[in-house]
Amino acid sequence: MLAVERRNLILEKLQEEKKVVVSELSALFGVSEETIRRDLDKLDKEGLATKSYGGAILNENSGIDMPFNIRKKRNMRGKQLIARLVEELVADGEHIILDPSTTAVAIVKALKNRKRLTVITNSIEVLVELSDVSGWDVISTGGTLRENYLALVGPRAVEGISCFNADKVILSCKGLDLEKGITDANEMFSQVKQAMLKSAKQRILAVDHTKFNNVAFSHICELTSIDMVVTDKKPSAEWMAYFAEKGIACIYGEEDQDSGICQ
Repeated sequence: MLAVERRNLILEKLQEEKKVVVSELSALFGVSEETIRRDLDKLDKEGLATKSYGGAILNENSGIDMPFNIRKKRNMRGKQLIARLVEELVADGEHIILDPSTTAVAIVKALKNRKRLTVITNSIEVLVELSDVSGWDVISTGGTLRENYLALVGPRAVEGISCFNADKVILSCKGLDLEKGITDANEMFSQVKQAMLKSAKQRILAVDHTKFNNVAFSHICELTSIDMVVTDKKPSAEWMAYFAEKGIACIYGEEDQDSGICQ
């Protein structure tokens, strides 16, 4: 097993259990405790974990973002529910912009029954997911590949998005807060998402419930820059009142319950 594969498996274990123990990881992977300590040291330096005596704990700082393959396993049910709700908002023949979020991957899987869609994206994972879909136009923004994120960013990505005028942009974020607005973990991601928001008629924020009341490092936009929020659980009364006051539609779903719409 490659070291990077082992570290990703350690990250998955951290996501599930919030902490790991050196001796247990050594036995699990069949390597020395010193090798595991080096793995944990690297994860600590990358800000993904915090070393502790005999092991490490998960760094849950909202300013730190996990690699794509780790993030896509978080709250999979919630993302699938959001995807089903978004599917109802997209009509055949529309032009849509999708960001490189794990939620976007769930959304394109749900949209495969739609016909003649045009999808513009900076997500490598979305491009791969749609590689076998016929009758669609799938457009890459171009740009520089960001390590561990399967995303294209930078000036070329921004320029690529700015060439289009789409019907809808559907994007996610790291956090949304009543005072700080919509934020992401990285400035380069924020810049691309700002360009996406400018290039579409309708702006939809698709986020699971864990993103509410979080503030990440880089500002994307104010909440009032969004036309609609789609989420997996009904937001708090405070959030629902804010959406109603600002004229932001909110569509939410609950497992084993009917979905709701606030407008």
